[in-house]
Amino acid sequence: MSAPWTVERMPDCSEKTVVVTGANSGLGFEVTRAFAKKGATVVLACRSTERGEDAAQRVRDEVPDADLDVRHLDLANLDSVRSFAEGFLADYDNLDILCNNAGVMATPYRTTEDGFELQFGVNHLGHFALTGHLLPQLAETAAESGSETRVVTTSSGAHRMGEIDFDDLHHQRSYGKWEAYGQSKLANLLFAYELDRRLAVADVDVTSAAAHPGYAATNLQLRGPEMEGADLRERLMGLANNVVAQSAEMGALPILYAATADDVRGGDYIGPDGLAEMRGYPTKVQSTDTSYDMQLADELWAVSEDLTDVSYDFDALAGAAQPAD
Repeated sequence: MSAPWTVERMPDCSEKTVVVTGANSGLGFEVTRAFAKKGATVVLACRSTERGEDAAQRVRDEVPDADLDVRHLDLANLDSVRSFAEGFLADYDNLDILCNNAGVMATPYRTTEDGFELQFGVNHLGHFALTGHLLPQLAETAAESGSETRVVTTSSGAHRMGEIDFDDLHHQRSYGKWEAYGQSKLANLLFAYELDRRLAVADVDVTSAAAHPGYAATNLQLRGPEMEGADLRERLMGLANNVVAQSAEMGALPILYAATADDVRGGDYIGPDGLAEMRGYPTKVQSTDTSYDMQLADELWAVSEDLTDVSYDFDALAGAAQPAD
């Protein structure tokens, strides 16, 4: 058996520019730290730039020459998503890897600035819009460099309990926090796979893959109880993180594998190799049959374009992907 895949096996990234959403804590912080160690320029896309700067300093304490850029991104606000993308495109000529990592889990009912149910709005629609804004840059970078670029979307084992309810996408009639979370994580996979299919048809050298961390100890589990003021449940989740979960560093490995490993192909799903995919080292895994439903993915795509007012022009991408003479 080959040795397990770890950060030490990541390739050199000194010529790459990487955007990581939710980079100030948990999985996003560990992804940022790993890319910094490998020499990448990392844009930390964070809702709180103050926490983002604190995270960047922690990385610099370990990697003094880290090339880090903290920028504001609120995935619960489509104007913020657009503003982030415009600022990034104005300041950077290339984008090699986009890590759609940020998310919220099992929160009490809330809506985004645009009126979407919070989990669906942040976890899926915010990243759908962000990817749409940045995809032309990914395609151009691939063409100019002669090598693939990648979009990695973070899902969860909770996608297995997810259903896409087009009649009540925003749970206005009935809200269950775990049902809403499962829907958003299923949407992540439907998006990642459909993006890969559309890129392949357009013959654009951008790879879309997905990953999940298993059960990793992050602040994600604590945010919902904190928002509800459920102190006991927050303490119990913290205890479970300490006793049962694997570290955020281990949980980040599937994302890093999906972003950098040579054997990753479009449409791959990377998760831990342990029992029930709860912990372990990264490997290729399978998601539910529903996540591969192309008709469902196509309908979700159309709805997502309509809700976000972000349209993907794959014909234009195909033209941009042609290398200059």
